[in-house]
Amino acid sequence: MSLHGFETRPHNGLTHVIDKGLGPRAWEDVLETCGDYISIVKLGWGTAYVTPNLGRKLEVLREKPVVIGGTFLEAVIAQDKVDEYKRWITGLGLTHVEISDGVIDLERERKLELIADFAADFIVLSEVGSKDAEVVFAPYQWVEWIREELAAGAWKVITEGREGGTAGIYRPTGEMRTGLVDEIVHEIEPSELIFEAPTKSSQAWFVKHFGSNVNLGNIPPEEVIPLETLRLGLRGDTLQEVLLGGETAPAG
Repeated sequence: MSLHGFETRPHNGLTHVIDKGLGPRAWEDVLETCGDYISIVKLGWGTAYVTPNLGRKLEVLREKPVVIGGTFLEAVIAQDKVDEYKRWITGLGLTHVEISDGVIDLERERKLELIADFAADFIVLSEVGSKDAEVVFAPYQWVEWIREELAAGAWKVITEGREGGTAGIYRPTGEMRTGLVDEIVHEIEPSELIFEAPTKSSQAWFVKHFGSNVNLGNIPPEEVIPLETLRLGLRGDTLQEVLLGGETAPAG
């Protein structure tokens, strides 16, 4: 359908989708419906390792960058199996890798070494922030770590939020630490970041504050199209800010 004279503003914001175990046929449906709006697919935490038909699933996803969740790499690091992990993901044909330290106690220098090492052969998404909702870092620490990881070779840095939006840049209640986010983007270009935003309220907040081009992560597959409507101002939460440029809709 085309509405004469009706225009939406295009965007190039990344939509980073989290997969918790969908099968190949489910992904065929997802891609048919909203594949154009998906930038990256993350196979959450260690789900890829226990998926019996992983090869078939990756074949369905072959046109999308796929990354395995950083928590699984943390388990790999803890067992000193990084070289085996590299061979495994290379054999799977993966080109992206996520490096995090949200669970294990990983020395900063070691994390930066891993980022630089993997960046020689893969596109690295690093992640900053703890998965423990009770751990709170000062804004200056976030900024320092993000800068270090970008300098080490990370393509983008993900700000931790967990798949439920209850840690990192969020309080345990799900409320966003807006002051923290504002302080981060005061020092770091938003285009260098992927903000984990699994809920509609967080997605709308980011779009309203940073525009349609904001990079958002941990988006459930069923939320891809709803997010796209937020980016385009086709949902009440962002219609005035995005589609109308802050103006009030005309009566009629």
